[in-house]
Amino acid sequence: PPRARSDEHEHTYQDKEEVVLWMNTVGPYHNRQETYKYFSLPFCVGSKKSISHYHETLGEALQGVELEFSGLDIKFKDDVMPATYCEIDLDKEKRDAFVYAIKNHYWYQMYIDDLPIWGIVGEADENGEDYYLWTYKKLEIGFNGNRIVDVNLTSEGKVKLVPNTKIQMSYSVKWKKSDVKFEDRFDKYLDPSFFQHRIHWFSIFNSFMMVIFLVGLVSMILMRTLRKDYARYSKEEEMDDMDRDLGDEYGWKQVHGDVFRPSSHPLIFSSLIGSGCQIFAVSLIVIIVAMIEDLYTERGSMLSTAIFVYAATSPVNGYFGGSLYARQGGRRWIKQMFIGAFLIPAMVCGTAFFINFIAIYYHASRAIPFGTMVAVCCICFFVILPLNLVGTILGRNLSGQPNFPCRVNAVPRPIPEKKWFMEPAVIVCLGGILPFGSIFIEMYFIFTSFWAYKIYYVYGFMMLVLVILCIVTVCVTIVCTYFLLNAEDYRWQWTSFLSAASTAIYVYMYSFYYYFFKTKMYGLFQTSFYFGYMAVFSTALGIMCGAIGYMGTSAFVRKIYTNVKID
Repeated sequence: PPRARSDEHEHTYQDKEEVVLWMNTVGPYHNRQETYKYFSLPFCVGSKKSISHYHETLGEALQGVELEFSGLDIKFKDDVMPATYCEIDLDKEKRDAFVYAIKNHYWYQMYIDDLPIWGIVGEADENGEDYYLWTYKKLEIGFNGNRIVDVNLTSEGKVKLVPNTKIQMSYSVKWKKSDVKFEDRFDKYLDPSFFQHRIHWFSIFNSFMMVIFLVGLVSMILMRTLRKDYARYSKEEEMDDMDRDLGDEYGWKQVHGDVFRPSSHPLIFSSLIGSGCQIFAVSLIVIIVAMIEDLYTERGSMLSTAIFVYAATSPVNGYFGGSLYARQGGRRWIKQMFIGAFLIPAMVCGTAFFINFIAIYYHASRAIPFGTMVAVCCICFFVILPLNLVGTILGRNLSGQPNFPCRVNAVPRPIPEKKWFMEPAVIVCLGGILPFGSIFIEMYFIFTSFWAYKIYYVYGFMMLVLVILCIVTVCVTIVCTYFLLNAEDYRWQWTSFLSAASTAIYVYMYSFYYYFFKTKMYGLFQTSFYFGYMAVFSTALGIMCGAIGYMGTSAFVRKIYTNVKID
């Protein structure tokens, strides 16, 4: 083939050099993830055959990108007058396929030099009896020097679909000089009026106010109660018996002998904490990378980056999970390491596997190829597991020794009766409301960029929201834990984890609202895709929040019990 001198990956072309129009996928407009190969509809292929094959990346394979050559002969800076490139023999079967596609608002996506172009298959007339196919693709391509910077497609040539006729498909290409810089060629796909809307700024401001309020609340609790308590503690010698009997020994000091007792089910608990720390590390790094590099300009690069970063941050998981398990006196550390390493991958792969069956049944391009599945499994076993092992060994040796400020009593003290709103279950349910409130506007923007056709590019916002979420989560869990310990209930580990993790339940409930009121999705495939991956997203978010909440609370509990004088 004559493409030896340059290629798409360079994005530079010489005059009259071949420019490839790749056909990607076709599918219903309202179901963004339900896509099929372009040629699964009975379109015809152009006459040009010679082309080097396209190599896809892991991210593209997982996202169902299926590029096929359109067969259209396009050369750089070479105008093409309207010309027929092939004909469709429309028998009844083909007509039914097109009619079904037009009824469901199918549209297709193509790429020229990595720039996406969308076109609609056809349209129906008002009474829905006659169906028309757009047969003429009018391409206008803008070039700046030897680079392509702009592509526009106009669909024309409405032809009525009548069985047993021949339909001629045609195209034309017009090259225009453009002033758009190559670096800025994606700007026309971004939607500043949507993402930089006043509401977006307002929600950030709102969350900031909440953060200030919560931080104030926590520091007040710390300062007031602890100062008062410590003062009372040091004055103990001068106090008479009367004062001492009036409940000096109240609240959180009572439980100093039990507060560092290992949590129930330490194996699962430490695996969850380790995974949560890893998810937090991944989110942080991916957002920073996305702020520096414009990841949205490459197909599938966001997903590839996330997978790579997840694999690379496995030692974080091993370190935090392994050291926590060792401090809690766990013995089966190898089992803990396996559970910690495979908790998140198993959840994601399980959901993907289930949705894959539906995709295969639908013949959708989202069906993940077998080779890609093998590649992901290899990453799990040969990258994530060994790195996790390294992290676990480091964690056990560097911070695996229990060094609690208070001794743990031999006999656990009974937990007294308390008011219903102090019960851990109630605290857990209420704990997620404020963190959810601080992120739910951002959730709307993230959901819309994923389930509708917007490109998310305001990663600075996302970074701010992540920071706000962390602060709010830590503050809320500290307040919850303080109330719990004052009620002389020392089961704070799971309570602090779950009261932060319950954010996930609210996010998942919000995703139901979003599905029914903000999208027009339909069909088994898209619905199961939506709710399956939303469940994965919510769970991952919950585990991350839970780990952050537990880490903050743990520091708080150590702090307040360090200064207590125990006879």
